[in-house]
Amino acid sequence: MSPRRPSDGRTFRYFPEHHFARRPRRLADALHRSSTATSSPDPPDHHRTINMRTFSPTPADIDPQWHIVDAEGLILGRLATRIAHVLRGKHKPTFAPHMDMGDFVIVINADKIELSGNKGRDKWAWRHSGFPGGIKGMPIGEMRERHPERLIENAVKGMLPKNTIGRKQLRKLKVYAGAEHPHTAQNPQPLAAG
Repeated sequence: MSPRRPSDGRTFRYFPEHHFARRPRRLADALHRSSTATSSPDPPDHHRTINMRTFSPTPADIDPQWHIVDAEGLILGRLATRIAHVLRGKHKPTFAPHMDMGDFVIVINADKIELSGNKGRDKWAWRHSGFPGGIKGMPIGEMRERHPERLIENAVKGMLPKNTIGRKQLRKLKVYAGAEHPHTAQNPQPLAAG
């Protein structure tokens, strides 16, 4: 096939369609060997078809566990990401984004959580009443002193989906400022914060 010259002087060739759709060499060689070989009762391993079905969990597969984490000395954002991961259930092989597969998380000593850098002074938490001029804010360092539970809840809330499932998962988070909690009957297991 002779090359064509477009108006700008470049040279290119037209190739047949099958030129770009070549099979990989190993597959082509394997197909050639199998077609030339004598017929055998069992096909080679690379010709076998594997049926893999996508696992879709049902309500019977939901088995929520209880975890407890001590927030003393931990960084707020790093703790919040770990909690959100467990609340969503992404640590389980049965995770499905359309179902609430997560576990319950209890956080104690929320008033002893750490903030990196100057966030305690420079970062503000805002809320709005919904009426004109109804915005209020406070530095998160002050919020840690006055409402430490709200500080962790807001951090985790921002890391969850903004829909019905996300709100349901957030209700599985139990935050307490002190070291005491009323969930000893659930036998919570320690959660590794890292």
